[in-house]
Amino acid sequence: MKKIITLSREFGSGAGEIGQKVAKELGYEFVDKEIILQTARKSGIGAERILDLDEKVPAHFGFTQSLFDMYNAPLDEKLFTIQKDIIKKIGEHGNCVIVGRCANSILREFDNSLHVFLSADSYWRINRIKTQLMPEASESQIIKHMHEVDKARRKYCSYYTNEDFGAAESYDLCLRTSSLGIDKCVEIICSLSK
Repeated sequence: MKKIITLSREFGSGAGEIGQKVAKELGYEFVDKEIILQTARKSGIGAERILDLDEKVPAHFGFTQSLFDMYNAPLDEKLFTIQKDIIKKIGEHGNCVIVGRCANSILREFDNSLHVFLSADSYWRINRIKTQLMPEASESQIIKHMHEVDKARRKYCSYYTNEDFGAAESYDLCLRTSSLGIDKCVEIICSLSK
C-alpha cells in the first residue's frame, strides 16, 4: 500500500478537492496550506509573507545578487529549506496526501509513494476557477491569473528541483481531470495506492 501520495497540479485542475477526497477515503492526513503555517512557526515569519513567497523563485538571484548576498541564502531559499524539512517529516510519518510544493521531488526516494500530476484543459480550469475561487473575476482576469500561477510553479519547480513541471518522467501517474472528472481521478488514485 502507498503511504505517501503527492499531487502536483496545474492551477484550477481540482487537486485540492481530489486530495481531500483521497485522504478521506484512505484515512490519511491531507496537507496543503498547513505546510505554510508550519513554516511560519519555524521561521518566525508571518504566514502572509510566506504566502507571498509560496511556490515562487527568489526575487533576486544570479547576477543581480551582490557578492555579500552570495554568502547568505535569500529568505526564499531559507523558507524552501524549512518547507523541505517539514515535507520530509510528514513523509516519514506516512499516511498522507501532500499537494504541491515540489513534494514529489522531495520525497522521490521514499518507498511506498505515489506521485501524481493533475492537469486539465483551459476551458475546464477557467470554469472551475470562476465558480470556486474567483467568482467576481472576468474571464480575462482568470486567464491572466491562471497563466501567472502556472508560470510561477514551473519556475519554482525548475529552480529548486532541476525538473520540468508537469513532465511525465517526474511522476508515477498523470491524470487529466477535465477528461476523467474529479471522482474518477479519486477512484484511480485510491485504487493505485492500495
